[in-house]
Amino acid sequence: MSLHNLDNLYRQTIMEYAQHPHNYKPMLGTESYHVRKYNPTCGDIIDLAVNIDDDKVTDIYFYGDGCAISKASASMMTDLVSGKSKSQISQLVDQFSKMTRGEGGDFKSLGEAQILSGVTKFPTRVKCATLAWHALDELLVIEK
Repeated sequence: MSLHNLDNLYRQTIMEYAQHPHNYKPMLGTESYHVRKYNPTCGDIIDLAVNIDDDKVTDIYFYGDGCAISKASASMMTDLVSGKSKSQISQLVDQFSKMTRGEGGDFKSLGEAQILSGVTKFPTRVKCATLAWHALDELLVIEK
């Protein structure tokens, strides 16, 4: 596959997730844990909520206003971590952070979120891609 085709696939996947985000809904008031994060660089705002039962995420969703990368990343993240334990999620957050910093490694565990590795070429977009992941990491610390 040519580099041009890979770039188009990257853009199409990001836009599909941004236009039709998974687990995107307003806060219900029944969340076990909730956090709001703001990215002043481009104005992204995300509210992330999780319900945790017996050390596993039983429900996770987000709401907010943000760029395509921010929404797509949050959508991919919520799909990836649903049903996982806090320790599994911590490992995924660490892997995603390493990937978006351009560190080497095997990131297959990130599933479709691997496509966001391309943000390393655009340093201002790294904050967009990591916003939801930082919110999740903060929720895991609060929950302990």
